[in-house]
Amino acid sequence: MGRYIVQRLILTIPVLIGIMLVCFFLTRLSGDPTDLMLPTNATEEARAAFRSVHGLDRPLWEQFVTFFANGLMGDFGSSLRFNQPAMSLVWERLGATTELAAATMAMALLIGVPAGVAAAYRRNTPADITIRGITLMGQALPGFYLGIISIIVFAVWLRWLPSGGRGSWLNLILPAATLAFNLVALIARVTRSCMLDVLRQDYIRTARAKGARERTVLWIHALRNGFIPVLTVIGLQVGLLMGGVVVTETVFSWPGVGRLAIQAIYARDFPVVQAVVFTFAIIFVFVNLVVDLLYAVLDPRISYN
Repeated sequence: MGRYIVQRLILTIPVLIGIMLVCFFLTRLSGDPTDLMLPTNATEEARAAFRSVHGLDRPLWEQFVTFFANGLMGDFGSSLRFNQPAMSLVWERLGATTELAAATMAMALLIGVPAGVAAAYRRNTPADITIRGITLMGQALPGFYLGIISIIVFAVWLRWLPSGGRGSWLNLILPAATLAFNLVALIARVTRSCMLDVLRQDYIRTARAKGARERTVLWIHALRNGFIPVLTVIGLQVGLLMGGVVVTETVFSWPGVGRLAIQAIYARDFPVVQAVVFTFAIIFVFVNLVVDLLYAVLDPRISYN
């Protein structure tokens, strides 16, 4: 197990290098940040001074070498907009994003897995058809549209929940539910498909023949053996969850890394954009490593020795 973990960590190095390379050149394609950071009537001397201070007047290859060397140390320079270290800005807001992502994932698992199990157990009944219809709608609705509708209904009309910001746990409900809606639908559909396959296996019939309670058959024997594909989907959805956070945090004014990324993109704040992308990449790689290790926990037949 330890050797496998070391091998996976070594393989992440070229992945992170490639991400840094793509991120650097894509941000440079967005244009000159001096057009946004300085007034339209700024003199050429002021523009030249701004580029010199932030190293934008150097050759592109030299900028990349500096960016790469500093990026390996976690230093992406200072924000062009806030004049603070870019990584410190990310760390300040990472807690809010982690809180939102954790609430979203918990909500998705607590609703999606039981819904999928229920749909599989009651296959082709009205309950199954209803769950499948709701999950299909959940995957079809865009997150930003659902967020706006939820604000109008629950914050403006009913006034049950706050429309945005971060304060009490009430502020977390709408953005977490908006993010979780699509994920609940996906997890429920995958769980249903896996459970339908597992419930036809011989060991399920054997467990029932031995007199095992139906609850034990479903939640212990069937779900544990059918949960590996669901776990794979969860690991892959982390990347989409990070992308969804960017939109959702903007809609609900949630002070997280996603909202910071949008502000940095609009301002062409290269250091902050690069710090955000690098942080999300590390999170995605780490979560997928954890998911791979959990395979062996769920299924003893899987070994990394």
